Amino acid sequence: MVELEHYGNPEVFKKVNNLPVRTIVETQFYGNNVIKVGSVEEAYELARRSPGTVELTGMPIYEPEIQGLPKDSHVLLFNDGGIVGRAAAARRIVGVPGVNTADLCKILREAVYGARFRTFYSAEAVVGLDKDFTVRAKLMIPEGFENNLLNWMLNFQFMTPEVRAFYRSSRVIEGEGNILVYADPYWTHPDFPLGLAFFSPEQNCAAILGMRYFGELKKGTLTLGWGTAARHGYASCHGGLKRFTKKDGSKFVLAVFGLSGSGKSTITHAKHDGKYDIMVLHDDAFVVNVKDKYAIAMEPTYFDKLQDYPIGCDANKYLLTVQNCGVTEDADGKLLAVTEDVRSGNGRAIKSRLWTANRVDRIDEPLNAICWLMKDPTLPPMLKLTGASLASVMGATLATKRTTAEQLAKGVDPNALVIESYANPFRTYPLAMDYERFKKLIEDGVDCYILNTGEFMGKKVTKENTFAALEAVVDGTAQFKPFGNIPGIEYLPVEGFTVDTKDPAYAEALAKRMADRLEFVTSRETFNGGVDKLPADAVDAIKAVIDALK
Repeated sequence: MVELEHYGNPEVFKKVNNLPVRTIVETQFYGNNVIKVGSVEEAYELARRSPGTVELTGMPIYEPEIQGLPKDSHVLLFNDGGIVGRAAAARRIVGVPGVNTADLCKILREAVYGARFRTFYSAEAVVGLDKDFTVRAKLMIPEGFENNLLNWMLNFQFMTPEVRAFYRSSRVIEGEGNILVYADPYWTHPDFPLGLAFFSPEQNCAAILGMRYFGELKKGTLTLGWGTAARHGYASCHGGLKRFTKKDGSKFVLAVFGLSGSGKSTITHAKHDGKYDIMVLHDDAFVVNVKDKYAIAMEPTYFDKLQDYPIGCDANKYLLTVQNCGVTEDADGKLLAVTEDVRSGNGRAIKSRLWTANRVDRIDEPLNAICWLMKDPTLPPMLKLTGASLASVMGATLATKRTTAEQLAKGVDPNALVIESYANPFRTYPLAMDYERFKKLIEDGVDCYILNTGEFMGKKVTKENTFAALEAVVDGTAQFKPFGNIPGIEYLPVEGFTVDTKDPAYAEALAKRMADRLEFVTSRETFNGGVDKLPADAVDAIKAVIDALK
């Protein structure tokens, strides 16, 4: 837990008030135009009556009462219009060179002043599901966006008397204020056509303006929670984590890191045909204590894509809310969601934690393996990385493709291969902090792999290829071979895929991709004033690979 009232701690007060951002945001929560929403049942009723909401009468919520929802409640659907993804280009972070905090604070003051004639709602939740890491969070959002209020409360651990008691008994995280998020999707400004997501990380606050898509609220809140974790000895993880228990009783803990659409949810929730007893921590957000090695989930539910879940799919039994999907009527006149991205490119749903009967909120067994999920056509289906520097820097240069979960700025090629360090575009602290945390885990014995879930030299890597490779690693039967003369990299032979580093065309293509990684790492020395500069050993590790390909 963080300080319940940061004003009671002079050090926290000084930290959170050394800039006006938090004070501007926090003040709004106390206005006479703000209605406090005290329960998820109340939020559900507000969302159900909100203009434009569709109550899916053919999709009853499974076990609603144990999730704080009304008896006989149904899945609610709400659509956002033309914007169905996050906009990274709208982010402005205090402390990043080029971000004029004074100017943005003036814009923020005008934004909250202009919103005073509208009714807002506020709610509380907890980020982090174990007593060793919890942060209280508050959201404020205007009337008309009741569905996003409900989604936020369901996505995180909404506050109840029991949750409040749990939070108050949790470990105190010294020197931190509670998370505060002010949201106004109605806001517009000619200088910010995609909206403005203004973060003051060390003050644990954000203003998310002109942005309707729920993912902005989810990832905005997580951004601040991950930042808090990073400042207190955790590796902040955008990925999935699961524990395999094998037939002999031994356990294997796997973490996979990837952007939306990379396969991290599919891998995390896979049951592997009953070969193992599977326990799932989460498929999107968790933290790992680097010293003691335990992992904690940040959220109870799942905000997942619906492209692979057709009408009538068993998994749809566990939907709580749906966004950016169509609706149809069945023969009995009941309403059902039309999924599979028929209506838009990023249909989404909040899924109950009951979807995964084998869910836990903490795993104490230390990690056995980390997998970077990439879509780099020069990489075989599975590589093993030996050497902590190379393993960590390959995570820092994780290469993938953009997905429909993102709203791109004008002129950005959605098909271009991009680098997204540790699959986490939500970092508000120096990249070297992540580099050193993951390097430390690997130095302490965690194995590191790359899984290419895209194509390898024009041939699609199937889900079956990926699962077979993973299961070989879990079972200890994987037979890796040298990846040519490249130091620190081995590959797993996979039927149907030929790996020949002596092929001049392939060696040239691979060298170019590694050169892209080197360029990315060296560019961090000056990008944003060098805040993301990596240690020299990261550069040396990539150079050694490039030199071996010459």
